[in-house]
Amino acid sequence: MTERTTLAAEKDDLDTLRAEARRRGVSLARLLREIVSERAKHLRERRRPRIGVARGGGGVARASSTHEDRPAATRYRT
Repeated sequence: MTERTTLAAEKDDLDTLRAEARRRGVSLARLLREIVSERAKHLRERRRPRIGVARGGGGVARASSTHEDRPAATRYRT
């Protein structure tokens, strides 16, 4: 669903965008919708949680099973 809004921008910026819209043969409104859509997509992608995979020196499971007799506070420091 398209929603209308008012935009305030510098004259030089709008002149540049109007010229680009003319060059593409589209309306200024359409060009602005494309720009807003691309920027919103970029912002949404940046917010996605990142999951990293790392390789450690043996893993927590191995450290905890190898040193079961050690106190929990020092168990994972091998």
